[in-house]
Amino acid sequence: MATIINIDSSLETASVSIAKNGIILQHFVNDLQKQHASFLHIAVQKLTNDLQISFDEVDAIGCTIGPGSYTGLRVGLAAAKGFCYALNKPLITIGTLQAMAHSMQIHYSEKSFYYCPMIDARRMEVYTALFNNELEEIKVAYAVVINEQFCEPELANKKILFFGNGMEKYKNIATNKHAVFADIKDIYNSINILSYKKFMEKKFASLAAAAPLYAKEFYNPV
Repeated sequence: MATIINIDSSLETASVSIAKNGIILQHFVNDLQKQHASFLHIAVQKLTNDLQISFDEVDAIGCTIGPGSYTGLRVGLAAAKGFCYALNKPLITIGTLQAMAHSMQIHYSEKSFYYCPMIDARRMEVYTALFNNELEEIKVAYAVVINEQFCEPELANKKILFFGNGMEKYKNIATNKHAVFADIKDIYNSINILSYKKFMEKKFASLAAAAPLYAKEFYNPV
């Protein structure tokens, strides 16, 4: 039995949920990206109050680590670490792209597919990765400027399902018949499933070393 608080503020929509054994008991969502920081702690407090769950009953804190919004990633991970330090609970980190791929796999589970989540990184750039049907990484998270040759070697012999808020950039120029497109589903359910799996496998992150996955060099003009 494991009760886990899961935090995601890597994308435009933030979510906070409490799950038992990977099954969500209750969750809250915030659609205003600039308010993610003020939303997270209030949402956690309201969830524990509504469910009458004390922090002593919480077994771990889960958090998405990116890629995604730089500010959102720092806000989410800082909140998760704060709870872990204060409550003496382990930290579980989940890749945002993996959670996206898991969510789509639930709805489009075809062995002929690869899964390619795409997060908008402005202009023609996206954060992306490539997963097989077992959610093993064929390509690890990276940033790329989209053009007509994107994923061409993989598309030669395999159907790839593209999705996420960066998908349209490729959809507008794609010509390969193996390219399939779909709207992304909510990922908070997948975050809870993946964090529970890691909890059972005791795959905990280091509170001191855990850092956001930016997928490209962080630019500091100073």
